[in-house]
Amino acid sequence: MLHRIWLGFFLLAFAAALVQWLLAGDAAVFQRMVTSLFDMAALAVELAIGLIGLMAFWLGVVAVGEASGLVDRLARLLSPLFTRLMPEVPRGHPAISSMTLNLSANILGLDNAATPLGIKAMKDLQTLNPHPEVATNAQILFLVLNTSSVTLFPVTILLYRAQMGAEDPAAVFIPILIATSCSTLAGLLVTAWVQRIRLRDTVVLGFLGGAFALLLALVGWFSTLGADALQRQSSLISNLLIVSLIMLFLVVAHRRAVNVYDTFIEGAKQGFETAIGIIPYLLAMLVAIGVFRASGALDLVLGVLRGGVEFLGFDTLWVDAMPTALMKPLSGSGARAMMIDTMNTFGVDSFQGRLAATLQGSTETTFYTLAVYFGAVGIRRARHALGCGLAADAAGIVAAIVVAYWFYT
Repeated sequence: MLHRIWLGFFLLAFAAALVQWLLAGDAAVFQRMVTSLFDMAALAVELAIGLIGLMAFWLGVVAVGEASGLVDRLARLLSPLFTRLMPEVPRGHPAISSMTLNLSANILGLDNAATPLGIKAMKDLQTLNPHPEVATNAQILFLVLNTSSVTLFPVTILLYRAQMGAEDPAAVFIPILIATSCSTLAGLLVTAWVQRIRLRDTVVLGFLGGAFALLLALVGWFSTLGADALQRQSSLISNLLIVSLIMLFLVVAHRRAVNVYDTFIEGAKQGFETAIGIIPYLLAMLVAIGVFRASGALDLVLGVLRGGVEFLGFDTLWVDAMPTALMKPLSGSGARAMMIDTMNTFGVDSFQGRLAATLQGSTETTFYTLAVYFGAVGIRRARHALGCGLAADAAGIVAAIVVAYWFYT
């Protein structure tokens, strides 16, 4: 599947470039495509190098956590849930704690911390894979949950809105939370349907019910805070949890006579090797996305979409924010650029500007995550991972549009 998607980006980009040249007289489109090729190739290496230190640090911390025994306790606590959602993962397997740490980092909006933890979880799941080049059901479900994970603290988006002069930077907070919750739920339901996972189970319903009850309680608390207080509290809680987790791992490991320094070093070595190994996969995906953008194919897609919406007689106001939604599954930095461009063009507090921010926070970069996580373990056949991930993205996008009309009009 991945090779077809990758080839499709190039073929569609070339077709779009020919249209731009032959019909619009834009001969410079090919120069932009070549420039994008070189820029994306350089960006892939920059991103991978930037990940080395962070990935080495977090995998070192996780190694200390494993040596402390706390990771095993966490695994035993969540084993009843994961063994039902992922029957091929044995109770207490290290992958359970790795997945838990990764999803927790996503929930807290800690993107940089989530990536090395997610790659470690994928490597742990790979130890159970009888066919190393083919994604297992457990790996697919984990990827879908990762790319659609609920984000409680979209601090980055709030900061961008504040920098651009938004009257209330946190005005998009609850809409983002609603939209990303819909994305996560849709991703779980679609993947469960494809994999025939039994969700009508007392344990599964208990965990999910408890999670959503906690989510509703947090929404209720955050809705009582002003913009400044919300940003302060979200930043405080996120950073406090990170530091507290690190200290907990170190102290408990030390009390159990673990050589925390040597253990950290051994874990950090794995992070260095992993960051280097993902460069070819990251390069392939970013280059394809860059060419697709530079060819004007995205503009053609938006034109067709706008025409279809007008033909049906619906309001087209939301179409102006769709570049963010269409780019988000492909590139996080590209979607961020699209969001900022929309805010600049229509105003940070306009309907389009607020919708773009909501779309930015509603889903994750599915193609990027798929390329990096699967690339880190050498998986070449993604099976239904992409389809389920895009279904979650679609649910998040639709929910974001509906919520935007509810909150912003």
